[in-house]
Amino acid sequence: MTVITTPRPTGHPGYSVTLPREPRSAPTARGLVRTALTAWGVGPESIDDGTLILSELVSNAVQHARLTSMRVLVTRPTLTTVVLGVVDRSTSIPLLRTDSNGDQVQGRGLLLVDALSDRWGTELYRWGKQVWSELGTEADS
Repeated sequence: MTVITTPRPTGHPGYSVTLPREPRSAPTARGLVRTALTAWGVGPESIDDGTLILSELVSNAVQHARLTSMRVLVTRPTLTTVVLGVVDRSTSIPLLRTDSNGDQVQGRGLLLVDALSDRWGTELYRWGKQVWSELGTEADS
């Protein structure tokens, strides 16, 4: 696994890694979020929210995407915003379920993403998509 860092105007590098589209990739994705947000001095509540958000985005990609890999992104475009994303090769747009979905345990991940994110969405590409979430944080002291 190679983690790529990219310089950003805020002085905070962006992190990305390509992972197998398998459930065992979720702990690695959570570790990337914890490492990046800790390095940026983000508070523990935002770290917990970020790891849960990215877990849900990874879980959706594992369940619904195509091909054998996905790309996980953690960036900080401003001093008070962290963006978490998962890029995959499916063009199917994830839908936020507002019904109770019966007694099923699955299918509620985007409700968590919606509740914990300042905003989230999907960016379509010709070959796939990125599902992303913005998480507000306090600026470093």
